[in-house]
Amino acid sequence: MVEHRLSPRQYAILGSVALCAPLGDTFLSRGMTQLGPISLAHPGSLIAAVFTPWIALGIALLIGFFASYLTALSWADLTFVLPATAFGNVIVALLSRFWLHEPISLQRWAGIALITVGVGFVANGPSLTERPAEIPLDKVLEQEQAQ
Repeated sequence: MVEHRLSPRQYAILGSVALCAPLGDTFLSRGMTQLGPISLAHPGSLIAAVFTPWIALGIALLIGFFASYLTALSWADLTFVLPATAFGNVIVALLSRFWLHEPISLQRWAGIALITVGVGFVANGPSLTERPAEIPLDKVLEQEQAQ
């Protein structure tokens, strides 16, 4: 198997994947807490919510996450990129506890620790697995005609 080393730019993209989603989710939570309950029965309130500062910033960060995620998937396997999103659980927990002042139970902290350990095992592998060589179509046709 050929070892594929990540460039600094690729590390930055993975960092963006890991940070944009939890920051975006946290900003959405902060904005929605300030707005109070809204309902799907009143779509106008949903549209108005999109234009509040915290929610708009959260949406922008989630768009940044999605762009970074797609970029990472263009050069790495899903099983390598997805653990970067799982690390976001740690960031969400820390932001929720210390910025949003939400209580987090011992069971949740234990679950977050288990996820982090699991991500460590998964992320230790190669970023791109070796693919079997493709046989050109003309060679396949030649082989079929020879039979």
